[in-house]
Amino acid sequence: MPYFNCTQEIGKPDLVPEEFHGSKSQAGVVPSTSTAAGISSSRVAENTGESSSSKTCKSNYAKLPDYLRSCLDYSSIVTNRYPVEIGKLVRLLLAEGLVQDKPGDIMEDVAANVVKELIDLGMLQEVDDGTEVKVPASYLQLSILKLEKQDFVSKTANSPVRLAIRDDGRDIFPNPEGRLVRSLFIITAERHHASFGSTGCLSRAYMRNVCGMRFLLVLDLDGKIACLPEEVGDLIHLRYLGLANSDLDELPRTLGNLQKLQTLDITMCGNLSKLPTEVLHIQQLRHLLMSKSIDDCEIRVPEGIGKMVNLHTLSGIYGGDGIARELSALTQIKDLGVKRVSEDHASELFAAIKKMESLASLSLEAEECFFDETNCALFPALDAFCPPPLLQEFYLQGGLIEIPMWLASMENLTRLTLSFSYLWENPTSVLQLLPKLKHLSLWEAYRAKLIGKEFCNAGGFPALETLTIASQFLLEWTEIATGAFPSLRSLRFRCCLSLIFLPEGLQNISTLQELYLDSMHPDLARRLKVLSETGRLRAFI
Repeated sequence: MPYFNCTQEIGKPDLVPEEFHGSKSQAGVVPSTSTAAGISSSRVAENTGESSSSKTCKSNYAKLPDYLRSCLDYSSIVTNRYPVEIGKLVRLLLAEGLVQDKPGDIMEDVAANVVKELIDLGMLQEVDDGTEVKVPASYLQLSILKLEKQDFVSKTANSPVRLAIRDDGRDIFPNPEGRLVRSLFIITAERHHASFGSTGCLSRAYMRNVCGMRFLLVLDLDGKIACLPEEVGDLIHLRYLGLANSDLDELPRTLGNLQKLQTLDITMCGNLSKLPTEVLHIQQLRHLLMSKSIDDCEIRVPEGIGKMVNLHTLSGIYGGDGIARELSALTQIKDLGVKRVSEDHASELFAAIKKMESLASLSLEAEECFFDETNCALFPALDAFCPPPLLQEFYLQGGLIEIPMWLASMENLTRLTLSFSYLWENPTSVLQLLPKLKHLSLWEAYRAKLIGKEFCNAGGFPALETLTIASQFLLEWTEIATGAFPSLRSLRFRCCLSLIFLPEGLQNISTLQELYLDSMHPDLARRLKVLSETGRLRAFI
């Protein structure tokens, strides 16, 4: 049976139905039907005036293996209007059962490989610095087929439906007309700036209607809701619950009833400060993403978090109050994010992380303090830290006295972000030697007013594709060495208000495709305008 997606557009009372060609078999393996293939091929034949690139896309789409086509169709729903973070797409594919289990393999790794395969085929497109993806328009058109209202009613009589709602602020829940809704995506009017004077907050009554959809596998809300009612505990089939930006101050204890839940996303949740004890009863929970929107601060977890041995993602956690000791039991964790790291628990936390041999992504944020005339955080005891050998992504936020020497040993690192480090020494003297580093972000990481060729020697940063620099101090980058940055595609300057000169030699980086600047100094803006008017800007980059 094919899946269907319905979208409630702003200001329109009815649903706009769309058919997605993928279907779901009873066994949980997700092939497309032969009917879908027939539709695809017939539409190729109907359009005789189409371009060769369009024909190629349709041919590629029709030749896709069933599992890839189903995942592409689903990705078209998720990224229809906005790019989606890759990790979120992986979690959604798993919740929908679109990824086939492989004995001996971790199912998140299998799903990530599917996403990578679609990227390599050009059917998913990486956005920004490669953390998000979207379906290109050429393939989006192949996945979605507009239906007339009567066709939708007849075709969905016995079919599962995916429902996407862009709320218009009227707080009226659309009538799904008895359809079997398996996935529900809601973005509130406040989140897409269409509330027409209302708060854009979904009411308790609205949310009770949502919780009446007893067969939901995926519930993904983006925006403010008045509350999460206790009836959410009736959604016993739910595998994915997303409450990002919901502005909640508390969660119902009935969350403990959701024994099939794999993902709980409560990032940017108002003043939510602690997790209900009942969440620890969800033994199938694999991904717990947390933070409150007030100061983007941590959420306290109850004692017993160390017993959740199926967790693969744990972010936004506070490591104090004995929690750091419990983390040492979670050796299977692959993605960990800890906020407000301080001296009183840093040693225990670092000892726990050392045991996480499968850890691939780590985020550490230091507790705020007064450091060297800046109101920022200073990392404690970093000399004692020993990063796990398989770590690929590392986010370090906090003041540093000097660049940690163990960074030079992180040969598997592909992504690094240093934020508010306020280093006096050049961090790239170590970083440019990392052989696999593809994405580097230096956000107020270096105090230098002037940088030159030493920032990257010839052959330095051999794999680096994106470089982002944000600095209130930087005035000028004088020169780039010949042969530096051999793989660089994107160079971004963010909030560099004092920068007045771009480096000589930038035009010699043959791989560079994007030069991005925001909040420019007026002198630099005028210089770039002249280059643009004379046609020399393209040659310059």
